[in-house]
Amino acid sequence: MKILMVCLGNICRSPLAHGLMQDAINKNGLDWIVDSAGTGDWHIGNPPDRRSVAVAKHYGIDISEQRAQHFTQELFDAYDYIFVMDKQNKEDVLRLATDDDQRSKVKLFLLDDIVPDPYFDDNMFEPVFHMVKERCEQLVVELKNNI
Repeated sequence: MKILMVCLGNICRSPLAHGLMQDAINKNGLDWIVDSAGTGDWHIGNPPDRRSVAVAKHYGIDISEQRAQHFTQELFDAYDYIFVMDKQNKEDVLRLATDDDQRSKVKLFLLDDIVPDPYFDDNMFEPVFHMVKERCEQLVVELKNNI
């Protein structure tokens, strides 16, 4: 199974989701692949935001080697599931879809809610980390049961 986490710049939320999902996958002994991307192209090649790196490191997860990539139409064919962090990300990703199969892969990470973007508020990185961690653990169970 191949999973892609998507946010706006691929430096705050989706790198956390990428790292936390990888941790959950590893703990469950699964051979799934997870990666992340951003709908914007401003940060291509850059590491995650230092605050995302710090909060992940505090809880024993190293996301420092990740590098931002831009979400492109070609990624639809590379992944089974594309989880987006908010409704604007979902609209931006769906705009690139060319058929119903591609559209069906795109889902809100938090079902009917959004993961708030912590970029402009240092105090939001910790709550976002815990929100994402909880959902990644749920997702592993849900996706394992659907196989």
